[in-house]
Amino acid sequence: MQFLAPAAAAVHADYTARLARDNRLMAELGPAGHLRRDEFLLPVGPEVGAFLHALVLAKRPRRILEVGTSYGYSTLFLADAAQAVGATLITLELAVNKQTYAREQIARAGLSGAVDFRLGDALAAINADPGPFDFVLLDIWKELYVPCLEALYPKLPPEGIIAADNMIEPAMARPDVRAYRAAVMAKPDLQTALLPIGSGIELSVRWPAGHAKL
Repeated sequence: MQFLAPAAAAVHADYTARLARDNRLMAELGPAGHLRRDEFLLPVGPEVGAFLHALVLAKRPRRILEVGTSYGYSTLFLADAAQAVGATLITLELAVNKQTYAREQIARAGLSGAVDFRLGDALAAINADPGPFDFVLLDIWKELYVPCLEALYPKLPPEGIIAADNMIEPAMARPDVRAYRAAVMAKPDLQTALLPIGSGIELSVRWPAGHAKL
C-alpha cells in the first residue's frame, strides 16, 4: 500500500497479518466459526480500501461519514485520505471493544486528528448530526442499510457520494441488499452503479438540482 503514509502502511500490514490469522482460525472452527464472526476481522479488503482512498482524494469532501467502524480497517484508508485533503472522518460503532481497537490503530497511524469516533446506535447518531455528509461508507448489518439511507439522504448534498459494501457477497445478505438497491433507485436524484470490487460496492451520487437521472 505505497499510497498510504508510512505509519498507516505499517498499520495496514498488521491488519493483513491479523486477517491471515483470523482466516486460519475460522477455517479450523468450520461451521462453528460463523457463530463467532463478530470476533474476526471482516474487512472491505485492499482493493476496496484503495478505491475509497482514491475517491476521497478526488472528491475532496469536507465531512466523511463511516457507518460501521468495526475494527477500523476501512477507517484507516478513509482517515489517511481525509488527513491528506483536510477532511473530518466521523465513524460510528456500537461495540466498545471494536471502537477501542480501531482507536488504537488509528493512533498508531498518526491519524487521530482526522477522526471523530462516535459510539452508539448508528441511526440515532445520524439523526443527531445536522450534516452535511459529503462522502458516506455504509458497512454495518445489512438490514440497517435502508433505514440508514433514509436518515442520511436529506443530509447528502449535491454531488455527495454513498458507497455501500457487500452488495454481492455474502449471499445471505442479498434480500437486504436488494431492498437497499431498490430504495436507492427510488430516489429521483441518485445516480447509482454496482461495482464488482471486493464483495461488491453500490456507488451512488446525488445529482445537482435540475439534472435528470440518466
